[in-house]
Amino acid sequence: MSAKIVSSRTIVGMEVHVELATRTKMFSRSPNVAHPDNYDSPPNSLCDPVSFGLPGALPTMNREAIEMSMLVGMALNCRIPDRCSWDRKNYFYPDLPKGYQISQYEHPLCTEGAIDIPLAAGGTGTVRITRAHLEEDTGKSGHELPGGLPAAGSIIDYNRTGTPLLEIVTEPDLTCAEDAVTFGRELRAICRALSVTEGIMQRGHMRFEPNINVVLTLDDGREVATPVAEIKNLNSFKAVHGAIEHEVKRQTEQWLKDGIEMGPGAKSTRGWDDVKQITELQRSKEDAHDYRYFPEPDLVPLEVDDAWRDEVRSRLSELPMQRRNRYESQWGLSAKDAAALTEVPATAIYFDACAAAAANATDLDDGAAARQAAKWILNAAAKIAHERGVEPHESGITAEQLAGIIALRESGDIGSSAAAELFEALCGCDDDPRVLAESRNLLQVSDAGTLDIWIDQALIEHPQAAEDFAAGKDAAAGRIIGCVMNASGGAADAGKVRARLVERLR
Repeated sequence: MSAKIVSSRTIVGMEVHVELATRTKMFSRSPNVAHPDNYDSPPNSLCDPVSFGLPGALPTMNREAIEMSMLVGMALNCRIPDRCSWDRKNYFYPDLPKGYQISQYEHPLCTEGAIDIPLAAGGTGTVRITRAHLEEDTGKSGHELPGGLPAAGSIIDYNRTGTPLLEIVTEPDLTCAEDAVTFGRELRAICRALSVTEGIMQRGHMRFEPNINVVLTLDDGREVATPVAEIKNLNSFKAVHGAIEHEVKRQTEQWLKDGIEMGPGAKSTRGWDDVKQITELQRSKEDAHDYRYFPEPDLVPLEVDDAWRDEVRSRLSELPMQRRNRYESQWGLSAKDAAALTEVPATAIYFDACAAAAANATDLDDGAAARQAAKWILNAAAKIAHERGVEPHESGITAEQLAGIIALRESGDIGSSAAAELFEALCGCDDDPRVLAESRNLLQVSDAGTLDIWIDQALIEHPQAAEDFAAGKDAAAGRIIGCVMNASGGAADAGKVRARLVERLR
């Protein structure tokens, strides 16, 4: 090939499947495996005639799933049309017992949305949402026996069949793997904040399918686009990033070999091998007509009026990006800390309560109180949570107790190491922080008379250090203060000891 590549740009559109955590399935009263109550259900125990499409079984719409989908659509600034309809998407696959999915094709529930995300290159960018349509999930194919032993064939678990599934489709507005991951994280945060899904990636609550191709600029001035590849069923952000990075490299190298450009019949579906870190061809991508869509005969169209929209919209809570902006602009938190605190919705709510309690318990302004609360949650609480396999808000200390620790530190009644000890002691108990600190002899002694007794003894034991400090050598104070701390059993206020040394020796 005579033409050479001068530059390239990556184009990514995302399809995201979100399993909704309703109590029952999309079109039947069978329990939903995506609801926390049913996580540990045995395989093939959540099945029913509707999900299998048995003769005489008729679907009925799950109102909760519809309203959850509307909530997500509103959070993504989508338009909720007055009327949407249901369609049958026909194809054969072992995990699809009916031979079709009930989905939405021509008239989806949510359309024409957009959200802004921070870009890897700096600034923000808009990702347009083409549509968000509601459908039912398929079953799950496995290739291992319990315990990880290899199976002679595929194993099908139909528990997931019929689970409400919201498919969110973007325009091809993403230009790198980092931005695709950022979009995925933001969407997951939104869905979790709205309580429409638990968002546990390992359970398949959210599955990402990036559509990727590369536009190559050649040295003769032409631009050529490689065929689009859709990478199926990625359930980790690491996989999303790795698959896009690999696919960009693979498509560029493939074009140099065969020169095939994007066009009819050129689109393909590929899978991601997490071990080899490569994508592998699965099949040529079907077009819409291959699915033989036709109107679902057993369901009437869904009509949404203004009163219903307004009622659903009233449930919209503060979204993660809005919350992060508030933490940064009002309270002066770093972007990293704000992101960490909003990753789990319940932790963000807990942090808000701790910040308010700290402001009430101290003379700190709201921002300083919030920063102190954030420090404790992201360090001490996170450490204990990690050890126990829970989230920081589940570490066992109330907002009022945490505020009490902050108040003791601000008043100088307790030192940093003693405060850390007090935090751990308070986790899981109802004690008042000051009362518990007193019972454990954690309160600092700041009385000048008592401090002078310990200081006198320390000066006798370390005369050279006393002479050096008096001469202006600040580091010499460390030996004297250490001696005082040992004599006091850690109860002396180190800051007050240093201040007394300055008064007495300088």
